[in-house]
Amino acid sequence: MSGLISRLIGTAAPPLVGVDIGSSSIKVLQLGQSGTDYRVEAFALESVPEGAVSEGTISDPDAVAEVVKRAVKRSGSKARHCAMAVSGAAVITKIINLSSDLSEDDIEAQIEVEANQYIPYPREEVSLDFEVLGPSPRNAELVEILLAASKTEHVDMRREVAELAGLDIRVVDVESFAIANAFDLVRKRAGIDETETIGVLNMGSTASTLIALRGNRSIYSREHSFGGQQLIEECMRRYGMDQEQASFLQRGEAPPAGFEDELLEPFRQSVIQQISRALQFYSSSSDYSGINTLFLTGGAAATPGLAEALGDEVGISCELADPLQGMRLAPSVKASELERVRPAFTTACGLALRGFD
Repeated sequence: MSGLISRLIGTAAPPLVGVDIGSSSIKVLQLGQSGTDYRVEAFALESVPEGAVSEGTISDPDAVAEVVKRAVKRSGSKARHCAMAVSGAAVITKIINLSSDLSEDDIEAQIEVEANQYIPYPREEVSLDFEVLGPSPRNAELVEILLAASKTEHVDMRREVAELAGLDIRVVDVESFAIANAFDLVRKRAGIDETETIGVLNMGSTASTLIALRGNRSIYSREHSFGGQQLIEECMRRYGMDQEQASFLQRGEAPPAGFEDELLEPFRQSVIQQISRALQFYSSSSDYSGINTLFLTGGAAATPGLAEALGDEVGISCELADPLQGMRLAPSVKASELERVRPAFTTACGLALRGFD
């Protein structure tokens, strides 16, 4: 890793807490390690005030920092180093090819010179990093370079939130890379070969991202404007609930009478149609490689019956992903509380794992 400017992609030594900042909630997770196994040391999920985070942009850093501080305290973590991620429109990733005989310093210099080709913003406004992926499968004389760029304001905003929350930010990652990092655990546990392409649909509150992974590498990522907030808003309208009351599924509470037929089934069908379109868009892209298994993750992924209904509709295996499956829990971690929110912690898991890179 080159570590340019603000370390858009980076590494850190544990203990490190992964802080996933979403538009509806903030997830914090700390992992420990014993041999080759990981253990959940601390976790918490806290709601974010409406409007404080929108489409990956933090608009109210003070409010977000208060939620982060509250989540870390509730989790019981004593870690003061953290990792966060930029996502959605806030980040640009691109795979480029350069001559294989270049040193890393030469690659860095060439990227600096040619950066304007790859990013649509003035160079002085951008934090940039790259990773050498390896030989190009199309030309042995070239190497593939993974370029990641974000407007520096998005990186700085996360640094500000961390400081306000009393944390030292050591890594600013790219959300799709953090998810790929967590999914390396899923792939190995499922016995999926590194050469096989798997799909991951990270379902958030207002946006969902379809990611194609080969091994632990993201080869495709595209955000789509649908998520779990749609169902919550329907509940608010139908039952006269506020946002907190309408989030009863996330709390594992029984739904109102008629909910399954009146709201849940139409929501499932709407989401299935949008996921089908996202898969069709991917299949028409230049990065296309057949997906045989689609994993659902994120807060909205646990919508009852969604994975089964989606698999029937699109004709491929669809599973609810859980990178934390099989991990031991610290004595202070309540298994029952973690169980109902596990799918929401994929990004936080990938960030927490950066402490072991």
